[in-house]
Formats: sequence, structure tokens, C-alpha cells
Amino acid sequence: MKLFYSLTYLVAMAGLYSCTSQSTKELSNVPTQNDFPKPPIALKKPETFTEHRYTRVDDFFWLKDKKNPEVLQYLKAENAYADAVMATTKPLQEELYKEMRSRIKEDDQSVPVFSNGYYYYSRTETGKQYGIQCRKKESLSNPEEVILDGNQLAEGHEAFILSGMQVSENQNLLAYQSNTTGSYAEFTLKVKDLQTGQVLPDEIEDISGFVWGTDNQTLYYITYDEALRPYRLYRHTLGSKTKDVLVYEEKNPLFTLSISRSKSKEFIILYSGSFTTSEVQLLPTSDPNGTFEVFLPRQQDVMYGVDVHPQHFYLTYKDKQNLNQKIYELPRTGYQDRKSWKEIVPHDPKVKIEDTDVYEKYLVIEVRNNGLLEMRVRDLASGATKAINFPEPVYSAYASGLPDFKSTKFRYAYTSLNRPMSIFEYDMESGKSTKLKEKEVPGGFNPDAYEVKRLWAKAKDGVKIPMAVVYKKGLELDGKNPALMTGYGSYGMSSDAYFDSDVFSLVDRGFVYVIAQIRGGSDLGEQWYEDGKLQKKMNSFTDFIACAEYLIQEKYTAADRFAIQGGSAGGLLMGAVVNMRPELFKVVIAEVPFVDVINTMLDTSLPLTTQEYEQWGNPTVKADYDYIRQYSPYDNLKAQKYPNILATGGLNDSQVGFHEPAKFVAKLRTLKTDDNITLLKTNMGSGHGGATGRFDYLKEVAFQYAFIINRIGL
Repeated sequence: MKLFYSLTYLVAMAGLYSCTSQSTKELSNVPTQNDFPKPPIALKKPETFTEHRYTRVDDFFWLKDKKNPEVLQYLKAENAYADAVMATTKPLQEELYKEMRSRIKEDDQSVPVFSNGYYYYSRTETGKQYGIQCRKKESLSNPEEVILDGNQLAEGHEAFILSGMQVSENQNLLAYQSNTTGSYAEFTLKVKDLQTGQVLPDEIEDISGFVWGTDNQTLYYITYDEALRPYRLYRHTLGSKTKDVLVYEEKNPLFTLSISRSKSKEFIILYSGSFTTSEVQLLPTSDPNGTFEVFLPRQQDVMYGVDVHPQHFYLTYKDKQNLNQKIYELPRTGYQDRKSWKEIVPHDPKVKIEDTDVYEKYLVIEVRNNGLLEMRVRDLASGATKAINFPEPVYSAYASGLPDFKSTKFRYAYTSLNRPMSIFEYDMESGKSTKLKEKEVPGGFNPDAYEVKRLWAKAKDGVKIPMAVVYKKGLELDGKNPALMTGYGSYGMSSDAYFDSDVFSLVDRGFVYVIAQIRGGSDLGEQWYEDGKLQKKMNSFTDFIACAEYLIQEKYTAADRFAIQGGSAGGLLMGAVVNMRPELFKVVIAEVPFVDVINTMLDTSLPLTTQEYEQWGNPTVKADYDYIRQYSPYDNLKAQKYPNILATGGLNDSQVGFHEPAKFVAKLRTLKTDDNITLLKTNMGSGHGGATGRFDYLKEVAFQYAFIINRIGL
């Protein structure tokens, strides 16, 4: 069947409206979809599915086929329509792009890290999209050596991702993994001889991660199965003509593999994990051809991690009674006997242990207390603990370890909604922090010109939901301000408040910017996560709605000037809340949204599906199917009024298929009863994160912000 399109959408309707800088208190007459040519039409091609007691017809299932020329033609037509509708915002888009780019210090450099005789750092150059990886031998005053230039590797490609790099123990070989699809999967591993500058013939495709052995000859790498699940570990010897050795295969479809090396360099660590259960295997680096030994056998609903120390193992441990984790000190031999375990950090229902990093004399513990991150440093000999606390009401702070196991210092990053990222070095002996670098915002940035707050909304069940808020000081809270609220609320990923210079293109125009820290993330501890997944997933959506209602009630904004934004699982959030309460919002940005939950979770050939049964449920189980069916955005679209919606996708997206936003938009257009604008914008050359270049990415942000500003009518 041939697919037909309205051709008139290709003509931009110049003069229909203007992008002025009028006061945010006044709304202009905003053009509707009736003022533009008709959008592309995706023909209905019904396919019938029977699940449990339901017979389901999916009119747009055919849009899933990436190789179908009709599908590609439709996506290109949607892109052309989106550009046509947004044509008269081009000056605004350009203005936003220039503003955001002007806040980037284009010629910049990271803080060098010393490792095995070299200072390693990355830097960027004016006008160039990607980072340049460099080092200097022994002293920062010595000549620079460029070991990898992302701009050269990206040349001639629409996208480029460098997802990992490691230098061999002798510092002569650089292994790195990258791709030019923009996908967050299927990377190619290459090895560069840093003495000659030549790339070795040892090239391995479709890997998810790797680590060097300490012999400078052995690489361990992980590959995917057909559903892009990291499941096999191989051993490769440089220059070898024989087939790489399969070391381990994870056969449980709920589990994925990852690999690392202990800071002490004693062990290669192989981690097998689902969302609820984990297992660690260790291989001494002195025996690269040896066998991995299971540290503790996996046990359902028990997750653990191991830090290696010459005298002890340090075990972070989580089970259903200890959701926020506890830490044990274990002997190096005989640790299988639990009577030998010494609890050094007990479980605290109010404080979640986020991460640990062990040094020769100290254990660095990153915790989340009342939704805010802090670091605690434990003296391994005495057990005395020092805490690094921060005074602001809303902020983010992350430990970033140094590679030297014997170091008495470590680094951490600190940022807040109105304070750019700063890197500090903490002396674990003296307890003093030294600022090494603060991210520069060209043209000057005054953090004191902005008000930062932490607000709490009351959820449907009475639970208080935190929000991080920033706006210009002096802004009158009279219910006439535009606002943008973002949210995520899945996988236990917290929505921390950090400095995003792009956001100030909205804040400086009078917007209130809000991060809703809803259940499903672990913002207030692991129970916060448990209360927003599986059969409690609806809490994520009703929490977000409660935050919106609070902001309107307290006159931070109003429904006719309220924009919301979320990506991936945050796009699921967008789809669910606009189905439930569309009247609360004026504009919705759904980036690579996971909106076709039923279809995706029933298709085990798709990436991530099987493993995510522990997040959403298994729809082949009737109770899970019925619950998911309540909120799955694609399945709950109906004949009602919807806000203005911009949905985005990536043709090479390995996390959320491009077809999900495409199907959502196609079906929405057949049902909605309003005359608001609905757009679909697909990046045809990249994946889940959109454009990969640091400047190209800004163009996508400028497009989204222009859509928000224009649709609100500013």
C-alpha cells in the first residue's frame, strides 16, 4: 500500500507569527495547527494481537521496521513538517544557540590526573566539537603528547561517541572503544601504539566494555547477544592469530556483565547483575590465563560489591532488610564464613550508601542523606570518620577517585543549580579541601542573581515530594510566570540538581526551572526507588502531577504557561501524565520517549526488554500486563485535548526504538480533539542521546526551547 503525504507542509508559512522579546507576563496569540499545512499522514495498517483476555489492534505497528523505505520516507516527512512549522522561529533558534554557545569556554582543559609517570587530561579547542585526549610525562611543564583526537576520529561522520579508553600498565598502548552511529551500544575496540602512533590490527567489533590485564598483552572484553545484552567475556592476546578465548557466558537473561580492575591492581573484577541480584567473580592479574572465582554465589534479591585491599575485602551489601546498603570488612581468607564478617557501616533507613572507593589507608563512602549527596572518609586503621558537608539547600557532589591506591587524597566535583561545576581535592589526612578548578562561564556569571529553593509537594498518598527550583531574583510569584519542569523517576536514578548553563536561556527570560525528584528514582533512598516501580509505578506519575499542582497553587506558574520535559523513561513520564492530566500543561517535550511499553516489553528480541522485567513487570504475566496497561502512554491515548507536544527520536537508538515516538505521534493525531501543535523530530544519524557534537547538540536544545517559548506565546 502506498503512503500518501500532504505536500504543502513543505512550504514554511512566513509571517504567521513573530518571535518577539515581549514581557513574559503577556501572551501573544499563538497560531494553531490550523494555521499550518496538514502534517504527514501515517496510514493505518492494523495488526491484531491477543494477550490474556485482551484483543489489541495496533494500527501503527508497521512503523517499527527501520529497513522499510516507507518508514524512512515518513520520518523524513515528519522532520520536514517540523521544520516548516518552526520556520519562523529560526531567528529565535539562532539567538538561543548563540546564547548557549557563548556560555561554553570553547578552549578548555580538565584537571590533570597523575598515573604511572604521566599527567593525563583532556582538552577542547575553539570551534571543534570533540575532546582531545593528552598527556605529559612526569611534569606539566614537559611537552604535550596527543594520544587521541576525537575530532579526527569523527571526521566525515554525523555522530561519534568515545565511550571508554585505558592505557596499558607500561603506558605504551592505548585501548579505546567508540562508534559513529551515536548508539550507546555496539562499540568497536581498537588499540593504538603510543610510541609509533599506529593503530594495531587488533580490532574487535560490537563490544560493551573492556579492561587491560597488567601484562600489557591481554585484553578482556564483553560482547552482546542479539538483544544487545552484554553476556559473554572473552580474552584477547595482542597480535595473536588464534581465536579469542570465551572466558565466561552469563546465561540468565535477566543478568548483564561488566568488567573492571581493582585500584590495587590485584584483581580483574567481573560483575554479573540484574536489577535485584548480583554476583562478583575475581581473577588475579598475576594469572591472566587463569579462571575467575566466584566471590559469593548469587542469591535472589541480594546485591553486593567488592573493594579489594591487601589486608581485607570491603563488601557493600544490600538485601530486602537493608535497602540502603551496609558495609562489611572481610578477611582475605576464610571470608566465606559469615561469622568472620565485621560490620563497619550499619544500615541506615535514612541514609543510602551510593558508592565506595578504597585506598591504602582510607575508605571513601559516598552517601545520600535526605536526598543530598555527601562524602564520608573512614580511616581504616582507627575507624574514625570525617564528613564533607555542603551548606546549600540544593546541590550535587560526586566523588571522583584518583588511580593511585596509596594516595592520601581524592577528588570530588561540586555543583548546584546556580553554581558551575568545581573540582576539589580533599586531603584525607588533614581533612582540608582545595579547589582545583571552577568551570568558567564566558562573559561572566553571577550566581547571586538567582534564587534557589527546595520545595515539597504533597503526593496523592500524603508523601512529600522534593523539588529543586531556580529563577531570577526579584521575580514576582504571581501565577503569570512561564515554567519548565523536568523529571525522570525510574531505575533508581536520582534527579540531582546540577548547573546547566543552557537552562539560563529560559531562566533569564523569566522562566521558573524545576526538577521534580519523584519516586522511582532513589533521591530519598532506596525505598524511594522501590515505591516507584513494578506495581507501584503509578506513584511516579501522580507524584509529578502533585508537583505541577503545587507550583500552580503557589503561583510559581499557571497551566497556560507550564512546559514539562523528560527523556527516555522520563519520556514515559511525559506520556503518562499528559494522558492523565493534559489540562495542567501547555507544552510537552518528550525526548526519545519510552511510550510503547506493552509492545516493547512483549518483544524479547529488543534491547533491554528481558532484563527490565524487574523494573516494569513481565507482561506475559496477566497481573503485570493489567498494571502496565493502566499507564502505557501509547495504549492510553484517547479522544481528548492535549498540550502542544514535541517528540524526538534517534534512528540508531539502541535504548528506545525510534518507532516509539513515531507511533505515539501518529496515533495521537488520529485522536486528539484540540488544535495544538504536535511534532515529531527524528535524528536520522544518531541514537539515544541525539547529536553527539557539543555544538550540534545545542542546535537540538535551541529547537526545543524555541518550541517551548513559541507555544507558550512569549
